[in-house]
Amino acid sequence: MRASRETGQQNPFDTTTAAMIVVDVHGRVMGWSPAARDLYGADAQDVLGRPVNEALRDVRTRGDTLQAFGAAGAPALREVRTENRTVRRPDGTLVETVLRIFPVEQEQGTPAWVVMAAACDRYQEWMTDQSMLSGLFTQSPVALSVYGPDTRLKWVNGVVQDVMGWHAGEWVGQANSVLFPHGTVLSPPGCHDIEKVLEEVLRTGEPVLDVHWRGPIPAASEHHRVISCSYFRLQDDAGRPLGVCEAAVDITERYEAETRLALLSRASGIGTALDVRQTAEELAGLVVPDFADTVRIEVAESVLAGEDVPPSASGAPAGLRLAAERTASERSIARGDSLLGVIGSGSTTAHQRLLSLPLLLGGSVLGMVTLLRQPPRTPFTEEDRALAEELASRTAVCVDNARRYIREHTTALKLQHDLLPRALPQPSGIDLAHRYIPTVGPLGVGGDWYDVIPLSGARVGLVVGDVVGHGVDAAATMGRLRTSVRALAALDLPPDELLTRLDDLVGQARIGIHRAPGDEWADRALGATCLYAVYDPTSCTCVMASAGHLSPVVTGRGTGGSQAAPLDLPTGPPLGIGGLPFESVEFEFAEGTVLALFTDGMVEARNRDVDEGVADLCRALDAPTGSLQGTCDEIVSLGAQGSAEDDAALLLVRVHALPEDSTASWHVASDPAEVASARALVRGKLEEWELDDATFVVELVVSELVTNAIRYGSPPVSLRVLRDLDRTLICEVSDGGHTSPHLRRAGNEDEGGRGLFLVAQLTDMWGTRYGRQGKTIWAEIELGQEVPLDLYPTL
Repeated sequence: MRASRETGQQNPFDTTTAAMIVVDVHGRVMGWSPAARDLYGADAQDVLGRPVNEALRDVRTRGDTLQAFGAAGAPALREVRTENRTVRRPDGTLVETVLRIFPVEQEQGTPAWVVMAAACDRYQEWMTDQSMLSGLFTQSPVALSVYGPDTRLKWVNGVVQDVMGWHAGEWVGQANSVLFPHGTVLSPPGCHDIEKVLEEVLRTGEPVLDVHWRGPIPAASEHHRVISCSYFRLQDDAGRPLGVCEAAVDITERYEAETRLALLSRASGIGTALDVRQTAEELAGLVVPDFADTVRIEVAESVLAGEDVPPSASGAPAGLRLAAERTASERSIARGDSLLGVIGSGSTTAHQRLLSLPLLLGGSVLGMVTLLRQPPRTPFTEEDRALAEELASRTAVCVDNARRYIREHTTALKLQHDLLPRALPQPSGIDLAHRYIPTVGPLGVGGDWYDVIPLSGARVGLVVGDVVGHGVDAAATMGRLRTSVRALAALDLPPDELLTRLDDLVGQARIGIHRAPGDEWADRALGATCLYAVYDPTSCTCVMASAGHLSPVVTGRGTGGSQAAPLDLPTGPPLGIGGLPFESVEFEFAEGTVLALFTDGMVEARNRDVDEGVADLCRALDAPTGSLQGTCDEIVSLGAQGSAEDDAALLLVRVHALPEDSTASWHVASDPAEVASARALVRGKLEEWELDDATFVVELVVSELVTNAIRYGSPPVSLRVLRDLDRTLICEVSDGGHTSPHLRRAGNEDEGGRGLFLVAQLTDMWGTRYGRQGKTIWAEIELGQEVPLDLYPTL
């Protein structure tokens, strides 16, 4: 098929390939070429001397149409003539041929003829090719150009001259870069120069198709056009290159339509983060430079603050603030010169180059988007305006989502800050440093919390917890759990019992919730984790229990101890699971030991697991920083290297032991007569501590507490007095009973019942705590206080 087509591309009446027949003035065959033999199947000796009308008889018409070859004296054909003739070959087959008859002048002036014959199918192929070439040159809308071997323009068809506006001959011999100095190759990637494309096609002979070029053309220099160009090499029969042909089609409208579709498909990249300014930057990066030369995006101040935007009758909200702007050229619109120049021109074309659209959501205008196209780019069309409105609508939805997130995040953060302790107490037995880092991701504020709770006997409760989820609900749940822990801690419960009761409270709330099928539990406390520890500076012991929380990390730098490491603490189930026990473990810490309590957000991130984070925390604890605050900052900086997708809470505690001479304890026999001895022992210790001013109150409190323990409690009875850094004096009376004392007001004629009332009036705080061996009634007395005058009548 390829060989046949190549043959058809040659002129069928070429003297090297056509069948040649020479006819004399009498119409007889005088010459018969080998090509004629091949075409008609007859040898020369069979036809020479015979009338040509017999040799080329038309079997379809059975007539003789070659009247030019009549007898001598007949009218002769004196012009070129073309005829079709179907001839029967000697083997009986028919061959359809086209004859072209040329008259030849001889020396004597008598006419003779040369007949050139070719097969009809070959002739039709050649005529089709010629018609196609003629159409390309004269009728085709495709712009055709021919560049010579030197890549300079040699020939163009009429379309090129009409479209480009060239005058005859002014383009001949010019290079492409001279004819189109301001164009840009858009595709394929890596192609930047048309002349390089011409050189490559000349060198390799491989065609290059669909090269997209954009730029101004001489006939319309004020507008950019997009042209699709294809190149193929022209060569002679020997394969030597003659030049390159360029076929070009204007695809500006199609290209702009495809650009609009591509922009719509990429519009999903708007609003990837719940941040107003980032959303505006994403829109700016989408439209410049593909859709506009300049964009300016402004949003209302209330949007940036997360507030509701009231409907605006004027169409533009008050207090617009710049959120993003971008320009594709070196000129900046920061001063507004380009935009104001277009607006102030007043011409229709100028306004077609400027689009100002509201970020409209419902009846509220969240901001404005201004788009600008500068010459030679084409002005905005109605299709462009429709696309811009669609992009502005999508952006408005994303901006409103960011506004809602800002409002919820601000509300949750404020709620959490209000629920977290603003200032932690500073008990005498510990030093504290703490940090809370709220999440900056799209999930919102979480439910991490920590707390320090002073307990009786100079002890201190340490709490850290984490609520599942984020947002206002998580923050509110955190506040509920923190309040519950404080209330349970006031009962002086051991850590395991406190977590058990807290777990019961969460479980009861879960049971009381009614939900529709498929809804999640509304109580976010379900699955929350919590760790509760009680440190006693008199014994340097710490009892702790965990409800699904990470174990604390401890180090003993104060005594030159070992490296920091997590405590071996059994991890109980998270809160709300129910049915599983919590286990308390007691640890003994040396003076200066540092204890780190934290939530998972401090040690876990997208780019590191929990073990790596805990190892980093241990190294930070071991590094010398000079202060707990410095260590806190170092740990927080390590956590900041991860992804801030979760809240993080950190509580660092350096423990201290109370001096040995600050406590005194005695066993008291279960005999009312021993009350006086107890008072004497306490009086002597106060004299040793030089606290004579507190003797009266302390003796009275000790007398009442010891009397109640002997009268209503069970042996053994013990008495302990603690001096807490000369600020308070703590009296504790323990016995083996578990009956709870009650405060009541005695009548005027009652002989008893005033003991605990007096204790409550003379002390800052008092209470009862229970242990496995019984109970302890304690009272704290502020040193330096005076006895209330209204108590003297009672006394």
